[in-house]
Amino acid sequence: MAQNTDVLVGRKKEQIALKQIVESGESEFVVVYGRRRVGKTFLVNNYFKDEYAFKLTGLAKKSKHEQLANFTTALNRYGDGKKYRKPRTWYEAFDKLRDLLERKVSTDKRVVFIDELPWMDSRGSNLVSALEHFWNDWACTQSDIVLVVCGSATSWITRKILKNKGGLHNRVTQKLYLRPFTLAECKEYIISRGLIMEDKEIAECYMIMGGIPFYLKNLHRGASLSQNVDEMFFAEKGRLDGEFDALYASLFDKSENYVKVVEALSNKNKGLTREELLQATKLINNGHFSKILEDLVNCDFIRRYRGYGNNARMSVYQLTDPFTLFYYKFIKGNAPYDKPFWQYQIGSRQHDTWAGLAFEQLCLNHHIQIEKALGISGMATRVYSWVTPSNAAEKAQIDLVIKRADKVVNVCEMKFYDGIYTMKKKDVDDIERRVRIFRSTENVRMAIHPVLVTTFGMSYNQYSHVFQNVVTLKDLFVENQ
Repeated sequence: MAQNTDVLVGRKKEQIALKQIVESGESEFVVVYGRRRVGKTFLVNNYFKDEYAFKLTGLAKKSKHEQLANFTTALNRYGDGKKYRKPRTWYEAFDKLRDLLERKVSTDKRVVFIDELPWMDSRGSNLVSALEHFWNDWACTQSDIVLVVCGSATSWITRKILKNKGGLHNRVTQKLYLRPFTLAECKEYIISRGLIMEDKEIAECYMIMGGIPFYLKNLHRGASLSQNVDEMFFAEKGRLDGEFDALYASLFDKSENYVKVVEALSNKNKGLTREELLQATKLINNGHFSKILEDLVNCDFIRRYRGYGNNARMSVYQLTDPFTLFYYKFIKGNAPYDKPFWQYQIGSRQHDTWAGLAFEQLCLNHHIQIEKALGISGMATRVYSWVTPSNAAEKAQIDLVIKRADKVVNVCEMKFYDGIYTMKKKDVDDIERRVRIFRSTENVRMAIHPVLVTTFGMSYNQYSHVFQNVVTLKDLFVENQ
């Protein structure tokens, strides 16, 4: 199969939104944001086919002087022969952009794409104020301007643009937040690149890389997943060497504090409360700490959920980013190897322990697919992880709890297994024990239905009756509706 490097996979909702934007009868201010490597720029360029009235990409870690020089180069590239002199301020720069656009005669929308906008905002530059003036004073009064701004620094985009309390307040007409690929989208992308992988291998790939298109793009044909992982993360000068540090540094100012939070959560599978995180990280309990938690939630690195029942008022923070979990379990502290590291890990106890935890996160990230397999996709639900209080006489935990509007609670058991899963008596005893403790601890008065989520299904014997439903990996590959 020929490799296709230009195909746009997934992003159906985003493409529909962009089509509506282009076809609207007014000017549009569009924000495309999401974590590093998730495919923001590729989406915009692929949809608009590089047919821009003006396009600019900000420069990383450069001064205002250098950013304005870069802006001038772009003006002259799209100026149809007119030569613009370098502006001294961002107000002057956007005034020159207005002049350029007024000279453009088109029956279509005039699309302006400013990529990596946060990089352009050096201290005291007044970039946001100048952008605000450009939009409010002129662009929004037109009927055919599409201003698309993009950036990986999600916290900057959120605070400076989406939650702007000044002149840009409520000026954004459309925001597109790009999430990592689902399993279904990972499979579609892998097939589009001519790679041959079975569903279980794709699932393990997701458990390592988290559905990030750029990471998937680094998979080479003709090599197994384990060979690719060695070449990407564990070889000397590997293809993704240093990616973890670059990822967090690109998203957050003072990224070392963000890293302290995710590192603390990587050691606690079921999550930590705010107070427990403060103790683990030694960070100060203030507004900056709240900002760190909010940013990490907004970027899909962690999730915040309320405890079930008696713990409903207590928020718990849980690490949900597969790549970050993989980094702390295997990459951090391991120097590059001249022999295959990951290939030797396959089947080891450490690998199997990680795989079980990573599969739980995969299932949590695909709870919508689990609900669809259970026939409750149209029903109101709440999703939890549950663990007994620290002072409980009997300890128990449940990986995934789905509380349903029809007065049923699904408690899910996740098993990443090489073949058909076979229940044993000890498994039944353990599940029945945890259900009993869960019911009594939380005073549950609803029907509790245990669910098995596993790779290839379950063989039916005298112990399999404990599960009301079985969800397989095939169910998790169903597309989101």
